[in-house]
Amino acid sequence: MGGRVSGAAGALADELPGWVSLLRAPNPGPMTLDGTNTWVLRAGPDAPAVVVDPGPADEAHLAAIVAHGPVGLVLITHGHPDHTEGAPRLRELLGGTPVLAADPAHTAGGAPLTADSTFDTGLDVRLLSTPGHTADSICLLVAHGDERVVLTGDTILGRGTTVVAHPDGHLGDYLSSLELLSTYRGVRALPGHGPALADCGAAAEFYLAHRRARLDQVRAAVDAGATTAPEVVEVVYADVDRSLWWAAEWSVRAQLEYLGVEQP
Repeated sequence: MGGRVSGAAGALADELPGWVSLLRAPNPGPMTLDGTNTWVLRAGPDAPAVVVDPGPADEAHLAAIVAHGPVGLVLITHGHPDHTEGAPRLRELLGGTPVLAADPAHTAGGAPLTADSTFDTGLDVRLLSTPGHTADSICLLVAHGDERVVLTGDTILGRGTTVVAHPDGHLGDYLSSLELLSTYRGVRALPGHGPALADCGAAAEFYLAHRRARLDQVRAAVDAGATTAPEVVEVVYADVDRSLWWAAEWSVRAQLEYLGVEQP
């Protein structure tokens, strides 16, 4: 689950590396943008593919993933249903291919992902622990030859900003995760929703600036007398469609917690 639709979080990538394919799920919406991005990575024509985020349980979408087989591994960036719902059915269609996530609840056929996880895929796949959007959020740094990409899940989107899904998500963790991602300057970002971005580091810095500006706005709203998350949302997110205020309230609760403001 992503966040508010607005401008791109940096320059868009001109093209994807030849070893990366995008399959976009047919689940567009205010929180999923154009739909969930399922990424298929393959080191070579005969190498097993790595699928990242199967998306919803849509049979046509899952069939499109299977058509990119053979698939050797399915990886999950975080446990929101728009990224994971199709995983059990995909595993069945693939004949038991392991599905691995940081959260054991979304792991089948192997051990949960950790920083020490290794994969025999022909690609250099490294887990980056990036909690904040959710407690189990990870990113994946993948290298093939002299090319690198960062698969960012919902930690960084291709368009707009993401929510901190309080209470599972945590703003302090999220800011630390963005600081980590800001070190990957010049590396393409492949997000969970929206278009690919040319520069993961630049996008992370954009997100950091946005979050700090929002924190200043929340402080000002509290100083002006707002005492609850809904009251802060009315002030700080007045320009956001009211149909999305429920999601904005998640982030506001995370911001108030970060600022040490007691909430009812």
